Amino acid sequence: MLNRTTLAKAVAAITLVASAGAYAGQDQTSTAPIPTHTTSVVLVHGAFADGSDWAKVIPLLQAKGIKVRSVQNSLDSLAGDVAAAKRAINDQPGKVVLVGHSWGGMVITEAGVNDKVAGLVYVAAFAPEAGQNALEVGKDFPPSPGIQKLAPDSEGYLYLPAEAVATDFAQDVSAKQAAVMAATQGPINSKAFGDKTTVAAWSSKPSWYIVSEKDRMIAPDLERALAKKIGAKVTTLPTSHVPQQSRPADVAKVIIAAVEASEK
Repeated sequence: MLNRTTLAKAVAAITLVASAGAYAGQDQTSTAPIPTHTTSVVLVHGAFADGSDWAKVIPLLQAKGIKVRSVQNSLDSLAGDVAAAKRAINDQPGKVVLVGHSWGGMVITEAGVNDKVAGLVYVAAFAPEAGQNALEVGKDFPPSPGIQKLAPDSEGYLYLPAEAVATDFAQDVSAKQAAVMAATQGPINSKAFGDKTTVAAWSSKPSWYIVSEKDRMIAPDLERALAKKIGAKVTTLPTSHVPQQSRPADVAKVIIAAVEASEK
């Protein structure tokens, strides 16, 4: 058993650690970016990823005084991911710029009809019409190299093999980063690709589109066609399917432009 002297020393040590932690927390709060924009940003990741896919973009937006929320999609169904986006949108105090990458474009097209959404940013993303599913969006274009390498598991969830992540998904990041992305990828339920939108938010909201010229998951020609169809302001980058990873400053620039446009 502890004697009184030992117990007193232990309590003192715990108190000291707790005080230091509180001080550190106070210091971190005081140096955290303070939002100066009235419009927030909600980021929606795509398949084979999670919310950390935006990790390089988020600090660039925060540095500009923009409040940011990155959604965590279950990738079980379109309805489930739309519900997650809606929760994030409703949690913001003012207007929102909604950003979607890849499969995330399906999500923001449906969730973006929310009155709080001031604009949509598509990043190498699907931009369906009302009543379309992801398969129908690209039906007039040949299957891309990466899509042809999808590997299903025993429960019908689709993965990208590590080699495909390195050569077709994120071929313009380091091999080390690609390996981490492959290990942390979020598999998508194959049935989700058959889920149809009911609305098309881009028909009533201003939109921006980032075309990835070296995309091997969604054909660049399809991306250009989608951007033209929805009347988006287009930025073209010489990137893989994940410009938010290889050219985060350029992606942040487009999002910031959308935020600033919403506040004019």
